[in-house]
Amino acid sequence: MAKKEFKGSSLMGPLPVTMVSVGNMENANIITVAWTGIVCSAPPRVYVSIRKDRYSYDFVKNSGEFVINLVSDKLLPACDYCGIRSGRDMDKFAEMKLTKGKSTHVATPFINECPIALECKVFQVLELGSHDMFLADVVAIHVDEEIIDEKGRINFALAHLVNYQHGEYRATGRQLGRFGFAAQRKFVAKHGKGTDVEMATATLTKRKAPKNRKKQPKN
Repeated sequence: MAKKEFKGSSLMGPLPVTMVSVGNMENANIITVAWTGIVCSAPPRVYVSIRKDRYSYDFVKNSGEFVINLVSDKLLPACDYCGIRSGRDMDKFAEMKLTKGKSTHVATPFINECPIALECKVFQVLELGSHDMFLADVVAIHVDEEIIDEKGRINFALAHLVNYQHGEYRATGRQLGRFGFAAQRKFVAKHGKGTDVEMATATLTKRKAPKNRKKQPKN
């Protein structure tokens, strides 16, 4: 397939859409961040990259703590608003009618309305250019009970998370498979090893997202 070359840029996607809370229960702020991700599995470590001129930068730099809050489609307007307005001018929690959840290992509150929140403690800061990268340990995770199935697993389909792709917000798609599916006996028996990518993709996209089997209480 023919390719066209572009100059080097920060083109990468999809990226997680997150609302990063900083500060403490008395004085907190929210910054919208897409420059974030996992850097290590054991111990679990993540990063967020923030410009020095952002209001939230000093909160993280001085405290060494923050919370990454994953965003559902219902929260997207609030998420976008928090990305274009400064906490210097307003209380974003109050403005967006968001509530503070009390974290267990950091002073920074999580956002109650977000389905998943990761408490983080900074262990290193890298000055990279336009942004500084805050590398942090994930010390606790808070998950809405409504998206946990009867086996204790997170049903991400019910979280309705959104992602970011070069200036555009996108809905997270349905499940296409699980890690390692291409090596499973059923898949290999049906398609053979080294199966054609287009045929495999066509098969996977016919699958529907798994339903949450957890019974919901009656009204």
